[in-house]
Amino acid sequence: MTGIKPFLHRLIDRKVSISPLVTFRVLFGLLMFASVVRFWTNGWIEKQYIEPSLHFKYFGFHWIPEPSTPGIYLLFILVGLSALGIALGLVYRLSTILFFLSFTYIELIDATYYLNHYYFVSLVGFLLIFMPAHRLHSLDVRFGLTKSTTKVPAGYISLIKFQLTIVYLFAGIAKLNADWLLHAMPLALWLPAQDHLPIIGPFMKLEITPYLMSWAGAIYDLTIPFLLIISRTRTLAYLMVIAFHLMTWWFFQIGMFPFIMIGATLIFFSPAFHERVQSWLLSDKSIVSAPHAHPVSIRSWALFPAACFILFQVAFPFRYLSYDGNPFWHEQGYRYGWRVMLIEKAGYAQFKVVNGRGQKIEVDNKDFLTPVQEKMMSTQPDFMIQYAKILKNHYKSIGVDVAAVNADVHVTLNGRSSKPYIKPEVDLAAQVDSWQPKTWILPFES
Repeated sequence: MTGIKPFLHRLIDRKVSISPLVTFRVLFGLLMFASVVRFWTNGWIEKQYIEPSLHFKYFGFHWIPEPSTPGIYLLFILVGLSALGIALGLVYRLSTILFFLSFTYIELIDATYYLNHYYFVSLVGFLLIFMPAHRLHSLDVRFGLTKSTTKVPAGYISLIKFQLTIVYLFAGIAKLNADWLLHAMPLALWLPAQDHLPIIGPFMKLEITPYLMSWAGAIYDLTIPFLLIISRTRTLAYLMVIAFHLMTWWFFQIGMFPFIMIGATLIFFSPAFHERVQSWLLSDKSIVSAPHAHPVSIRSWALFPAACFILFQVAFPFRYLSYDGNPFWHEQGYRYGWRVMLIEKAGYAQFKVVNGRGQKIEVDNKDFLTPVQEKMMSTQPDFMIQYAKILKNHYKSIGVDVAAVNADVHVTLNGRSSKPYIKPEVDLAAQVDSWQPKTWILPFES
């Protein structure tokens, strides 16, 4: 036990420079502001949140109200302004709370657009609420709204490092499957489409390339957090971070996430590195050497909720193990597990509304769903339940005596031939979404 206490002290209580936390705060806020500007200028607010006539919900969050059109724009304005508030350290506590609530609210409006990096941003936004990241190089300090300090308990920085480690480590664990390692799927499907790229294009068509990149990706995710922690390998590891994320951004156009990770992983660098950068960038250099006059500590009561948060982040991604079968196929327990770009999945779903006389009305999904919503619904069982209930309510409202809503669904996974996905006789509108296994999903056949 004598070795554990010093370790925990170094990890949690030991006073360290606040500079890495400041860098993280500024970069996170600026990147989130840029994300909002990008989203707005590309017209995605209208396309994803205003034009659709319905929105799929996350399990447990069906109660989330859908804002009006002005309300949607107000939410994005709040995200942008609060992100700037975080970056500048202006009314920091209010900014972090508003950012977390408004960003997460937008995320919960429609599960169609679930991405691992949205979940990551919500988690970081939540953590920043409780961190003293505004206690140096902030407008709050400049305006006298908070006291400056140069030292904080290491636990604040350790918690962010832990969250980043979770993202990488679980992404690597998820890649330890036969499709990724033995069949190079889905990269074997995606990379040949990049043969137009300059210089490296011809290599994308080689049969060995997806195998090399699949194995390299798994090794990268499983080792990069530890290479960043070790000072001797940190610089090389960070160059790998830059190369890896820029490459994925170039190949797959996956938005701001690569830049978020490039910025966030700087927190692994030494305090001296951050202090030098901040001293070079800031005209007011006196504050860098400000005395440690207003110490920050971690309250003892905060250790229990922090431990619960850590335990949840470690355990929750493994919930898929409670379901039989291939999680890539049935997708039960799939979300929030840091499974990044692991599958190429497509489906075709023909819904039929059955009336009281046994007559079947074939549904044209385009009458209800956008192309993206239809694509996602055709492979995700919880969306199928929601859609069936929407269809039942719609047809009942126009006078149809609805007895059941069935669907013929065929799905292809990672280049395999299309196969039946659910039992066609099941009444999807009568199903209740829950943590219980969905026994009406047909077993995966490789």
